[in-house]
Amino acid sequence: MTALYLLIPLSLVLVALAIAAFIWAVNSGQFEDLDTPAWRVLDDDASDRHDPPA
Repeated sequence: MTALYLLIPLSLVLVALAIAAFIWAVNSGQFEDLDTPAWRVLDDDASDRHDPPA
C-alpha cells in the first residue's frame, strides 16, 4: 500500500510530461505535412542522383 503513495504521483508526472511533449510537437509543426515524406521515397528522379560521370 505504501508503494502506491510513490507510484501514483510518479505516474501522474510522467503523463503530464507526455502530454506536454505532444503539445510541444503539435505547436512546433511536427505534424504539418504527413504525406510528402512518404511520396518523396517513391519519387525516383534521375536529376536528384549524385552519381559520378562515366
